[in-house]
Amino acid sequence: MIDVTDATFVSEVLERSAKVPVVVDLWAPWCGPCKTLGPIIERVVDSMGGSVALAKVNVDENPQVSAAFKVQSIPAVFALKDRQVVDSFVGALPEASVRAFVEKLASPARSELDQLLDAGDEASLRKALELDPESEKAKILLGNLLAQRGDVDDALALVEGLAESAGTRRIAALARLGPAAVSQDGLERRLDDLLEQVKGDQSARQELLDLLEVMGPEDPRSIRYRKLLSARLY
Repeated sequence: MIDVTDATFVSEVLERSAKVPVVVDLWAPWCGPCKTLGPIIERVVDSMGGSVALAKVNVDENPQVSAAFKVQSIPAVFALKDRQVVDSFVGALPEASVRAFVEKLASPARSELDQLLDAGDEASLRKALELDPESEKAKILLGNLLAQRGDVDDALALVEGLAESAGTRRIAALARLGPAAVSQDGLERRLDDLLEQVKGDQSARQELLDLLEVMGPEDPRSIRYRKLLSARLY
């Protein structure tokens, strides 16, 4: 819970709502129903384990926030997600109703499969495939791990039958190169050497393409070397 003012509303409510749903409780010290509702909201939001944030606004001290919500009576409660009001109520509701209001905002719990994929280690990915043998993401992630350590046959078997994608191309490239070939030590020197050979050497061209595939588009060198390769070939 945080007390929000006119000065902090943008950062503490609008910007925060882009990351987590925010419940805004507009209240005043003289408001009897506010004193009843306030502790209920605080208790319910606290039970959500951080999946929902609570912002308290004293309307007497912060008229700009009150005006922004066009508040005519209090307590008034608004729910924001991604800087937008998505729900609201006015008046002191019972705890069951407040809980339903808040729980509706919370992001859905991530499944066990999602958690295993996020973990990304071999044991977790194998468990993910036990839960969902057709999970393309699990196959590609595990295939990458296997190919990187040299278990080429197992890696290729995992992605056999999958539609071609950046993930499957990377695994195929790792399988052709071998784990030692993608070491960062001397990588640019190797790329430069291959560039000198690509015009008349198909194997050099394939190795260069495989290295660029493994490096991935996020590596700024990939773009530069792809342009250099095109210039050499065409």
